[in-house]
Amino acid sequence: MWSKQRPLADLPQANTKHTTRQSVPVQLTVALLVSFLALSQPAVANDETTIEQLPDSLGQWYKPVNKRQVWLHTMFALRREMQAVDEYAALRDLPRLKKWSDKFIQHFKQLPEMVPEWDDELELDEIARLDTEVNQGDFKAVSQTLARISRNCRACHRDYRALAAVRYRTADFSQVSISDNEQGEISYTDHMKALSRNINRIKIASEDSRWKSAQQAAEALEVQLELLGKSCDNCHKDQPPYERILGRTSQQMLDELAQAIHQHQPKLTARRLGETAVSICARCHSVHRSLSDIRHQLFP
Repeated sequence: MWSKQRPLADLPQANTKHTTRQSVPVQLTVALLVSFLALSQPAVANDETTIEQLPDSLGQWYKPVNKRQVWLHTMFALRREMQAVDEYAALRDLPRLKKWSDKFIQHFKQLPEMVPEWDDELELDEIARLDTEVNQGDFKAVSQTLARISRNCRACHRDYRALAAVRYRTADFSQVSISDNEQGEISYTDHMKALSRNINRIKIASEDSRWKSAQQAAEALEVQLELLGKSCDNCHKDQPPYERILGRTSQQMLDELAQAIHQHQPKLTARRLGETAVSICARCHSVHRSLSDIRHQLFP
């Protein structure tokens, strides 16, 4: 039984400050991302696709370089303010329209200061036009100008949003290590390989009635999972993420697996092992692994 529950949720990220939140199943996430990248970029002569480069200055507005996801929250604010401008223009509510347009204009003008490489793409002349139309109370013109600004935003998102999410909001395990009292610091990759080998060793040994070997592998697997959970608290500070992956339900599955091995029941062992692999391994991988692989393909 694990003596200490630590937050896990997606995949362990020891020694890193990246925080990731993903809820879409990985198959859909990856399919959408690959399709998006393929369709949104112009094809070249050899049927490969080109991918826009993210400006270097963008990284300073994301964790872990920044304490907050500043760029992301700026985008949220702009979206909210654009909606308010659109709604109050339709309602012909000038005081509230002025209030929200001032906020929107202020935030929008910060963008070229934050990412100078995008200065030419931001069309600040439209922002100046919007300010003039709001002050004149020209509600129809405000709506038209806001629509043009919105199209400009969508064009930028089409080229960069998915890439920025992959690069700055996807876990990077290249520097992750697992602390093992016996072996010291183990690389994340080596630890995951050892986990996989013990899962397979349980299956092989149980099929061949080598029950002592199966029991030893199951015990080692439980220890490895405990170490894995301890590496997650750099990113996952609360209990629910841990509970979803390595909580009571998963511990119960491991206990039932150990019991099936103790009773020398190969079919039940295989069933319990499969349930454990799906509940812990597959659930974890569905959140982080494929997106992390894509990140390293795009940004080695």
